Amino acid sequence: MDTKITRNKELSIYEALLPVIVLIVMLAYNVNVYGDEALSGSNQFILLMSGAVAAIVGFRNKVSYKAMMEKVADNLRSTSSAIIILLLVGALAGTWLISGIIPAMIYYGLKILNPTIFLPATVIICSVISIATGSSWTTSATVGIALVGIGKTIGLPPGLVAGAVISGAYFGDKMSPLSDTTNLAPAMAGSDLFTHIRYMALTTIPSILITIIVFAVIGLTYNTSGTADSESILTSIKESFNITGWVFIVPLVVIFLIVRKTEPLIALLIGTLLGAACAIVFQPQILLQITKATELSFQTAYTGVMNAITIDTAIETSNVELNDLFSSGGMKGMMGTIWLIICAMVFGGVMEAIGALARISQSLLKVATSIFGLFASTVASCLALNVTASDQYLAIVVPGKMFAKAYKDKGLAPENLSRTLEDSGTVTSALVPWNTCGAYQSGVLGVAVGDYFMYAIFNYLSPIMTLIFAAFKIKIKMLSEKDKN
Repeated sequence: MDTKITRNKELSIYEALLPVIVLIVMLAYNVNVYGDEALSGSNQFILLMSGAVAAIVGFRNKVSYKAMMEKVADNLRSTSSAIIILLLVGALAGTWLISGIIPAMIYYGLKILNPTIFLPATVIICSVISIATGSSWTTSATVGIALVGIGKTIGLPPGLVAGAVISGAYFGDKMSPLSDTTNLAPAMAGSDLFTHIRYMALTTIPSILITIIVFAVIGLTYNTSGTADSESILTSIKESFNITGWVFIVPLVVIFLIVRKTEPLIALLIGTLLGAACAIVFQPQILLQITKATELSFQTAYTGVMNAITIDTAIETSNVELNDLFSSGGMKGMMGTIWLIICAMVFGGVMEAIGALARISQSLLKVATSIFGLFASTVASCLALNVTASDQYLAIVVPGKMFAKAYKDKGLAPENLSRTLEDSGTVTSALVPWNTCGAYQSGVLGVAVGDYFMYAIFNYLSPIMTLIFAAFKIKIKMLSEKDKN
């Protein structure tokens, strides 16, 4: 909210766009060469190389090295909480695996969720949990992981299920008064929270209804080849784990803590520790399997839990599919995602320091000669910021500050801007692999952004919906005479 936008009058639009063009071209070639392995390190280096190009542009325009590094440092500080959350999500996933929480979710999910309604049910479940918690990240890290696992066992592509998870999670994130972005957008635009939520519902509810219908149609037509083998999968799970409903106390406690506005870091840490306790109480045989010990002792329990929290853990079952599913990278497994975020923040920080982000937004604002043009420029600016700054908060803050006066000059109420910021800035962040949100969702769900991109229907339908409303002047609220003065 206190972010200062750096402007550089000497920077041309061509210079501002040069690092972006270099980034896109190099990433396209790199992904073509490395495929799914591009996120293992080469994409990260390309972000640094593109940052170097931006720095050269900055030097040519009299921006000091110190100023660029200070902005990079500011960006890195802003992501420190997200990085710690990622580490705790890795730890939580490890303890929830060895405690039987994730296996129990999959076990009961297979028994309850019919493959035909699985996809729309996934969207609805994730929507409800995300509204209650105010966090798409928490939703993905808890039920999202389990739902992707269930989808795999019934033969659904992970990308398809991840798209349903992310669609529901971001709907809830947008509409929840507990969400940070839902509070940030009206603060930037000059509206208030509940006016913003009510006005946003006009575009968001049609988008989620269309999303649910599309997933329902896919569910009716998709051939779930794994359905017939569900009994053998259930048997394998029960043979390996002590399946009990008591373990669900842990995720319920985590959700309760977040609903009660407990800090996510605290809630995730408590969830991790409770998962570890459940592993000792309910799954001693899993701890023995991990440590290859013959009897459970304090040292054995400690080693098994610490291994699950920090490094790779794999649980062997009689089913090959489950062996792939019941594995976790712990905190170590999140390092690739953290590496990507750090490199993205370097690129975004340099772009911000040289004034490129402000220059791109100003150029978009110049073509906004009509009300629709203003909405379209806002959407384009948010999308550009998600790609270039690699952070959804900057994709809300920068356009929010840049466009607030333009909306007022056009006689538009501030909730038009706040809604557009969320419809285009918040949700599209998960569609960019090097954005903090795209990196997080991909790392947590274990599905590449490219695999779930086309199935994250709600996320790319939202900006389209807001443009449709603007083009046909549907529910476009104007300022009253009092508000104009």
